[in-house]
Amino acid sequence: MPPSSREEDLAKNLVDALESVTVEQMQKYAHRSHRFMDTYKKGLTGKQAAWASKKYRGHRVLPYSILAELEKAGL
Repeated sequence: MPPSSREEDLAKNLVDALESVTVEQMQKYAHRSHRFMDTYKKGLTGKQAAWASKKYRGHRVLPYSILAELEKAGL
């Protein structure tokens, strides 16, 4: 995909880029992003968010007890 400012090239690059990613990969990214947004909404820092997202990766959102668990883990 060569960089270009021509509209035809940009449209082709967009289609090529979307076709190179599977729907499953898009869903995984969306779910992971949702978990990170939930951690930030609960007031966690980046390091805490990464730890919590890894620990609770099978869950859609984090439990409300997450802050106590972070303190216990020293984060």
